[in-house]
Amino acid sequence: MANFTAKDVANLRAKTGLGMMDCKNALVEADGDQDKAIKILREKGLATAEKKAGRIAAEGRVDIMTKDGVTAMVEVNSETDFAAKSDAFKGFVTGLLETVIANKPADVAALMECTYAGGTESVQKTLVELISVIKENLSVRRFVIVEGVTSTYIHGFGTTGVIVKFEADAAVVAKEGFAEYAKNIALQIAAGNPPQYVNIEDVPAEAVAEEKAVLIAQMKNDPKNANKPDQILEKIVSGRLGKFYERVCLVEQAYVKEDSMTVGAYTKATAKELGGDIKIASFVLFEKGEGIEKKEENFAEEIAKLTGQA
Repeated sequence: MANFTAKDVANLRAKTGLGMMDCKNALVEADGDQDKAIKILREKGLATAEKKAGRIAAEGRVDIMTKDGVTAMVEVNSETDFAAKSDAFKGFVTGLLETVIANKPADVAALMECTYAGGTESVQKTLVELISVIKENLSVRRFVIVEGVTSTYIHGFGTTGVIVKFEADAAVVAKEGFAEYAKNIALQIAAGNPPQYVNIEDVPAEAVAEEKAVLIAQMKNDPKNANKPDQILEKIVSGRLGKFYERVCLVEQAYVKEDSMTVGAYTKATAKELGGDIKIASFVLFEKGEGIEKKEENFAEEIAKLTGQA
């Protein structure tokens, strides 16, 4: 009789993200030893790990770590949300963040060549081993490194991540009120209408010109404006750009916790209260799976196949 229980199978599944039968069979072979079962799963999966590379990985996790004044954020993708919640996947992401902070690689290609934190193998080889355990296509998609005074926010189980960098006096940063303010700014960016820029002056001239062209086209399509000369329309449109800036510029947005003031006004009020200067220098926003084309499943068709009706 096998020396393990249904709970042991569930525990192995949580650690590896694999199917119930894979875990059960591995425990049978390992006589109930969890570590040995994981090794067996790795050995069996290594040969097939590369075959999974063509499958769409749009789930996964965004995570953040700060150490010694350096903040790193990564996005690692998987095929399913279940795999992303496994201990093995989460552990890999944590080690990856440590690797990024320790090595500060230039890009993902350079990161994949770094020695994985706490191990002796490269990030690439460690990832291939993880693929063999989880049996899904996994991908290290992107990362960013920010140094200096920062605040961070992770939404949900790593669906959205934000890093905000500030320029502020050391005495201001040390005060209790600054941490609350900085966290609120990170929350603002992760809210329903995320900005694209910090200040109006950060908006590229091409983006402004494109918005003006759209607004002018809209006005010309209105019969009431049909006979107005272009210079008049231009002046009207220039006055309407304020709404555009409120949408795309962080400091121009209404503050989510008190919409009677802008983020810029909230920043000035906080700086005055804390007795110094505060400037929002930059921010980075990662949204899990953003821009990745997800496979649409036809469940009715899948069921028909499984029951032999298709």
